[in-house]
Amino acid sequence: MNAARITAAELFEQQQERLSLRWIAGQQGAAQRVVEAVDTVARRPSLAGYLNTIYPNKVQILGTEELAWLDGLDARQRWEIIQRVMNYRPLALVISKNQPCPDDLRIAAEESDTPLWSSPQRGHELLNYLQYRLARTLAPRITMHGVFMEIYSIGVLITGESGSGKSELALELVTRGHRLVADDAPEFTQIAPDVLDGACPELLQDMLELRGLGVLNIRQMFGDTAIKRNKYLRLIVHLRKPSLEARPDGLERLTGDISNRRLLDLDVPMITLPVMAGRNLAVLTEAATRMHILRSKGMDPAAAFMARHSNFLERAQ
Repeated sequence: MNAARITAAELFEQQQERLSLRWIAGQQGAAQRVVEAVDTVARRPSLAGYLNTIYPNKVQILGTEELAWLDGLDARQRWEIIQRVMNYRPLALVISKNQPCPDDLRIAAEESDTPLWSSPQRGHELLNYLQYRLARTLAPRITMHGVFMEIYSIGVLITGESGSGKSELALELVTRGHRLVADDAPEFTQIAPDVLDGACPELLQDMLELRGLGVLNIRQMFGDTAIKRNKYLRLIVHLRKPSLEARPDGLERLTGDISNRRLLDLDVPMITLPVMAGRNLAVLTEAATRMHILRSKGMDPAAAFMARHSNFLERAQ
């Protein structure tokens, strides 16, 4: 699993245009202030929120109410609160609605190298956007070996040993109207408790590598509609070279070789397809995807067949 992290400088650069951020003080801490994914497992974690001196947020937002509360404190209390906030080492402080920055807050931020920003956006807009962006950036992620495709509108990861024909299968699927997301090293991010979002590393964007042909640019060869930027992972199709000893049992002949594979915190359905000469793997992969869609809707042909067979035996007795 890859360790995700972000610095104050990176967050500012990413969101400066969208939130019209302006840097007021603490620029010396731009690179030193870091939030890592492991930081978010602390007690009552919050990536972004309004000023909190009990369970501090990684990004502390100061709206009208927060600045008014500070103004209502006596000089000693105000100094203690500001020092406590700086000692928590937040990633950044953000003042909403371009309100004037108090001098003591600016001086404390400069002395402690705490990034202090200002934005014309309202507090709840800053909260919603920064919380979403930070959660997305710091979400658990993993890189898999395989080809990630969009087949019949769902994300399908094709895995298998080297030389099993993953890329050839992907090219065949592209020619049949499906879309490539990533070849060789797709990255998956757990953006919700039950959602893995797959995307392609920038270096490999649009590329598909095949033995004998080299690297192909799928976008140039087949057009923009042959590429999908990202997709939620719903199914794994694993290509397996069958051994002479491995023989499917009777139940597997009916239900197929279906299991689950654990990725991060999710169990992803996996269908294993034997790779043998003469088999049309593109058609089989399409059929496996259609079967998964049916099962997700509560329709199981194997269970229906076994129930029909049981009823036939009961009537025959």
